[in-house]
Amino acid sequence: MSPRPARTLITGGLAVLLVIGLALLLPRLLLPGDPPAVRSDGQPALPTAPPSAPGERPRLGLHTGLPLYRPLGIDVEAMARGQGEVPWQRRALEKSHALVPLDTLSPTIGLVPGDPPVDPLEGLDRLAVIQPRALSPADNVALDEWVKAGGRLLLVLDPMLTGEYDLPLGDPRHPNSVALIPPVVERWGLQIVYDETQESGPRFASHEGGTIPLALAGEVRALRGREDGCTFAASRALARCRVGEGSVTVLADAAVFEHESLAAEAGQGSSAIGALVDYAFASGKGGDRAGKPRGGVGE
Repeated sequence: MSPRPARTLITGGLAVLLVIGLALLLPRLLLPGDPPAVRSDGQPALPTAPPSAPGERPRLGLHTGLPLYRPLGIDVEAMARGQGEVPWQRRALEKSHALVPLDTLSPTIGLVPGDPPVDPLEGLDRLAVIQPRALSPADNVALDEWVKAGGRLLLVLDPMLTGEYDLPLGDPRHPNSVALIPPVVERWGLQIVYDETQESGPRFASHEGGTIPLALAGEVRALRGREDGCTFAASRALARCRVGEGSVTVLADAAVFEHESLAAEAGQGSSAIGALVDYAFASGKGGDRAGKPRGGVGE
């Protein structure tokens, strides 16, 4: 074999290797993101929720027993087929946030045997829990740990719902007419009391970010010696407290999520839900927007 054909074969082989190398490298250079993380046992780690890019709506986890995400009597498949109108509460929330509906707050087993548990709160830093059904002990623990690690929570617990639902009271789809107060609320140094002698008509109360409608509302109180970490507003139906590295905003009334006309009146045309959400998630790790120092109840 002459030197020229040999050089041609070598050159051709190098070209092939170069093409293969570029084919493997270019996707990694051009596509965003890091390679999959690997656990210490060599198995791929669970993917975490991607952070919101600049200009994107922040992600908001939503756990609720009220028909806020889809109408009563409409399942997920029906909504996917375009049946049923999107609830007005969902439209109000989605103006400022990308909703992530959650069926549970605590880790669940993986889909495949041997997979690690799936944490529904992983990657979220904002969460709304609105008139939930009974939270399990695991849900209470997960919620406490998530808040103390820096999560910001809006917790709505209404001691006496005033909305009307076209379902019999015994129907499992019917919201809890009386809030089931999760034990973690007391752990955070808070309690909700209800005055049965109050007037039944709706009223309006203010907070730092706007006005909110109330109807047969409860009152949020701090346990003795635990007041310093909290700011109270809206006739004390609303409290925002520092808990560990995070914050908890408790609203003892759900009228703003039940009565569209009242929410619009309180919001002067736009829903008061937006102002409430802004108020709940305004505090950062440096302290409460109202000037409360880092630290607070529940530590």
